[in-house]
Amino acid sequence: MVRKFGVYVPEDIMYDLEECMRVLGVRNRSKVVQEALRLFIMEHKWSLGGRAAGIIGVLYNHEVEHVDEALTDIQHNYMDVIVSTLHVHLDKERCMLIIAVRGPTDRIKSLLGEIKGLRGVMLAKPLLLAID
Repeated sequence: MVRKFGVYVPEDIMYDLEECMRVLGVRNRSKVVQEALRLFIMEHKWSLGGRAAGIIGVLYNHEVEHVDEALTDIQHNYMDVIVSTLHVHLDKERCMLIIAVRGPTDRIKSLLGEIKGLRGVMLAKPLLLAID
């Protein structure tokens, strides 16, 4: 079943949309809106519960005492949802940790909360998709 609804779009967004559609050779606005809605739902549905997969990007100052050890300890407590990690040295003070996760969203949210609560963590940003 298909349902129809109207959408008001600011002029600047409409201009950008038409330019992207022209460059990509897309002619159907409805298909573009459907794709945008699917992406929005996939990006946010994980927060409702169920299972998710994706990454948590963490930016932290490794000069803060014990932050590296605390991050490692947290990761060991969430081995059931952590698939892999990548550690990147950005400069003498800052590191980026990329944590690939898959599993129940309540566990992933708990992991994210613990990381955000650490002294020295500057940013912890999820990029997760619902997989239910």
